Amino acid sequence: MNLNKKIAIPLVVLALVVLAGGGWYAWQHLGHDHFADGTADKGKQLYTCSMHPFIIKDKPGTCPICGMELIKKIEGAADGGAQTPEQKQQAEMLGHVSMSANQRIMANVATVAVKQGTLDKEINAVGIVQYDQSRQAKVTAWIAGRIDKLNVSTVGAYVSKDRPVAEVYSPDLVATQQEYLLAVKSRDQLKDSPIPSISQNGEGLVASARQRLMLFGVKPHQIAELERTGKPNIRLPIYTPLSGIVIEKMVQQGQYVNTGDVLFTIADLSKVWVEIDVFENEVAYVRVGQQVEIRSAVEHGELFNGRISFVYPFHDPKTHTVKARVEMPNPGYRLKPDMFVNAIIKVPLAKGIVIPVTAIIDTGKRQLVWVEMSPGMFEPREVRVGERIDDKVQILSGIKEGDKVAVSGSYLIDSESQLKGGSQDHSQHTGSTPAGQGQTPAADRPQHEGHGAPPAQQPPAKKDTLQMDDMNM
Repeated sequence: MNLNKKIAIPLVVLALVVLAGGGWYAWQHLGHDHFADGTADKGKQLYTCSMHPFIIKDKPGTCPICGMELIKKIEGAADGGAQTPEQKQQAEMLGHVSMSANQRIMANVATVAVKQGTLDKEINAVGIVQYDQSRQAKVTAWIAGRIDKLNVSTVGAYVSKDRPVAEVYSPDLVATQQEYLLAVKSRDQLKDSPIPSISQNGEGLVASARQRLMLFGVKPHQIAELERTGKPNIRLPIYTPLSGIVIEKMVQQGQYVNTGDVLFTIADLSKVWVEIDVFENEVAYVRVGQQVEIRSAVEHGELFNGRISFVYPFHDPKTHTVKARVEMPNPGYRLKPDMFVNAIIKVPLAKGIVIPVTAIIDTGKRQLVWVEMSPGMFEPREVRVGERIDDKVQILSGIKEGDKVAVSGSYLIDSESQLKGGSQDHSQHTGSTPAGQGQTPAADRPQHEGHGAPPAQQPPAKKDTLQMDDMNM
């Protein structure tokens, strides 16, 4: 016999013995605690790993491979054998996923309690501060004459409706005042006449002269003062119809003006308008009376509140927007006309159960959430979703208030469920797994003869080679 062949045969035999011993060690430590004769204790509950079904233990614990909690082994589920009610319940739990505290931390699983809420749609728009047109007025000359005194010299000055803004001299005004004084004197002389038509004629002359003075802008208290003193006023005070800020000044002192000429434009800035541009696809959500938040970069983001008072009935084809008018108070005149602002309109869309959108798993056919039934035990639930706004979604059915849903790590939980279910269709989650699902079929499991020794590790080709070598010895 060849010397090399004589040495090689013992070495091969020794290697096979070592491999067999190592396989036996791995077999024992991976969990096959069955009896050497291939039979298990019929009255003893065994535990297995849902991801590694060949791991079998005789007491609860964790899988030595993946670290998952072991579940009770159900005999006969794979081959369709009869099951007890307890076994059926365990089979139904295969759709659930159990996680230890450490696994939850590693998977970053977080849950929130389901609550009732309201979904608000936020409409963001830009706007420009405008004068409140109902709080603007023009000061005009009610009579032709010369501006003898001008009490307002600059734009931006504040004026009050109780103080005159200018004084005008007018010959027509002086003549009308003299006519009024003569009418009063005639009325006093004719009031004692025994003829009724004559006494009434004196009162008519006074009323006619009074009317002319009022048309010239003379106030009732000024007419009363004229009648008391009996002397005409050389200059007529001019008043503004409202208190506010002078935004236009069109005259100078000493200037002659005609009847109807504009002297000043006044605006009350205690309230302003903000005209915002709403995109055409969001106009349907805008209604009169809605509250609007206004922020100005000039005022360091200070928040102002107003309400929509009008939605304009026309559309801008260049910007594809529709203007909406917001009326709001302006304390301290901090909102200046022509100032750009940002506007936010919060529109309540739906009320009911609202959860974070990260809790939803969309399979393409349905939507699922994972509900924590007990600490560490999660169950899939099919839900029907409604409105979705930003990071929130409305749930119409499937969960109830008080349920705890996974909002972080839910995809890892779902992946764990798929691995547990083997070839389970991800789109067919129904909240529980049918009996037998989640276990490796008996035909696909490794066949271990005797359950007490590992299978033969000798490759057939190598065995044939040894036989041929023996024949050549």
